[in-house]
Amino acid sequence: MNPAVESYPIDKRPPSLPPIHSVKLTVNGKDTELQIAPWTTLLDALREYMDLTGTQKGCDHGQCGACTVLINGKRINSCLTLAIMQEGTDITTIEGIAQQEGSSSGSLHPLQQAFIEHDAFQCGYCTPGQICSAVGLMNEGKAKSTADIRELMSGNICRCGAYTNIVDAIEDVLNQKTA
Repeated sequence: MNPAVESYPIDKRPPSLPPIHSVKLTVNGKDTELQIAPWTTLLDALREYMDLTGTQKGCDHGQCGACTVLINGKRINSCLTLAIMQEGTDITTIEGIAQQEGSSSGSLHPLQQAFIEHDAFQCGYCTPGQICSAVGLMNEGKAKSTADIRELMSGNICRCGAYTNIVDAIEDVLNQKTA
């Protein structure tokens, strides 16, 4: 026996994590059961196991907002939560945003349409997270001014600098809702 290798008596071994775990998620109104490692982030579960690649992996540290999705209508960075923690919640990704307004098949969510009309994207990488965050912002009902929108959207980075158009698109939709 190698003295440099520590050995444990059979009854004293450290516990090990199960290699996979069954996780039931409701994503965009559809129930799905995944067999994943317990440490799998919601972002990786969406992209790697469910092929919902609209949710982007940017920094993978919760600093850029590219991975923003809605959990029970509230925005969350999907890279900062484990998939297993979201059992029993309603998860909405960019692929399911249009369904939120009860629009017919093929119709865009008003924010998606406003992003197009206001040219609120350039490369488009951050756009899914920006739109999900904006929907969450509208659900919160706290945005009363341009300054509020800027502050509440500050967790979503756009490297191309389309911030002015993004704020204009959000204001346009907010104004339509109050009119």
